[in-house]
Amino acid sequence: MSTGPQPDTSQGAAAPGVPAPPPPPMAPGPYPPAPMGHGVPAGHLPGPFPPAPAGHPRQPWPPQPVPMAYALPPYPAPVVPRPPASAGRLRRLLGFNTVLAVLLALLIGVVAWQNVRIGELSAALEGADQRLTELRQKDGDRLQEAENRLGALEKEVGAAFNVEKLAAAVLPSVFRVEAGRSIGTAFAVGPEAADGGTNLFTNFHVVEELYQDGGRTVKITRDGQRFDAKIVGVNKLRDVAQLHTTAKFAGLTVAGTPAKPGQQIIAVGAPLGLTDTVTSGVISAIRETGYEEGPMVQFDAAINPGNSGGPVINGRQQVVGITVAGYLNAEGLGLAIPIADACKLFTVC
Repeated sequence: MSTGPQPDTSQGAAAPGVPAPPPPPMAPGPYPPAPMGHGVPAGHLPGPFPPAPAGHPRQPWPPQPVPMAYALPPYPAPVVPRPPASAGRLRRLLGFNTVLAVLLALLIGVVAWQNVRIGELSAALEGADQRLTELRQKDGDRLQEAENRLGALEKEVGAAFNVEKLAAAVLPSVFRVEAGRSIGTAFAVGPEAADGGTNLFTNFHVVEELYQDGGRTVKITRDGQRFDAKIVGVNKLRDVAQLHTTAKFAGLTVAGTPAKPGQQIIAVGAPLGLTDTVTSGVISAIRETGYEEGPMVQFDAAINPGNSGGPVINGRQQVVGITVAGYLNAEGLGLAIPIADACKLFTVC
C-alpha cells in the first residue's frame, strides 16, 4: 500500500498509451493544511513526500480535496395526478345524493311504519268503540229490564194492601146515620144520582123503627156537617135499605167478583157513634146460612154496634159487603151481606 497520494482516476485519467490531459490550473498558494480526515488518510501529516514517479504530472500541494460523492439534487416527490375538478364535484354530488337517498329511504320507512301503526291503532280504536257500543247497548237493555222490574214491583206494592191508603180513599164516602133513636152507618155507592144527588146503602134494621113509625127522613153526618137523606126503599129479608140525599158525594166502587176467604179487608163505620172508625182483617169464610136471605160474608175485623150498614172494603178500594152484625161474646166474628145481593135489589150500583 502506497503512502503517497494516489492518482485520481475519477477525473478521467487517460488509459495507457494515451496522453494525459493537462491538470487544472492551481490557484496561487499558500494553502492551509487540510483538515484531518479529509483528503489525507488518518495518521498522515503533510509533507515531505517522495518525489513523484517519472512521467507523472506534478501534483499541486497541498492536494485539493476530491469529493468522493456528488451531492445530487433532491428528487421531487412523485406527483399524483389530480382528478379533474369536475370529477371531484361529481363524486361529492354522488355522495350527497347517496346520503340524501338513504335519508329519504329512512324517512319513507318511518312514514310507512307510522302509517302501519296508525292503521293498527285506528283498527284497535274502532274495535274499542264497537265494544263500548255493545256494552252500552247491554247496559241499556239491563237498565230497561231493571226499570221494568221496578215498575212491576211498584205496581205490586201499589196493589199491596195498605190500610192507611184505603182508609184515606173511602172515608169521605162513609157517614154516621141517625134514624130516631138508632145510630148506624151508611155509605155512598155508585155513580151520581139522576137528580145530581147521591145514593147510599145502610141496613134496614138501622132505620126500621123510624120507617115503621112512618118516618122517611134520616140525618147523615160527615166532618161535623149534617145532611138530610130520604129512605127510598127497604128489603127486610136481606136487611138492606137505600137512602138518597141531594148533597153530592163520591160513590164507592162495587167489586165485580165475590169475596174469597183470605182476602184482606177493612171495615169502616161509626161504632157507638164514633165516626171514621177503621178496623182491618181478612175474609174468614163465605157462610151459606141455609135460610131464605142467602149467604153471608164472614170476616174477622173488629166491629161493634154502630158499624151496621158500613162498607167492607178489599185491597182495591172496592166494596165487597155491607156489615150486618157481630156475634155477642165472640171476637173476630163479623157478618156482611154480599154487595152483589144489595145491587140486585136496588139498581144504583
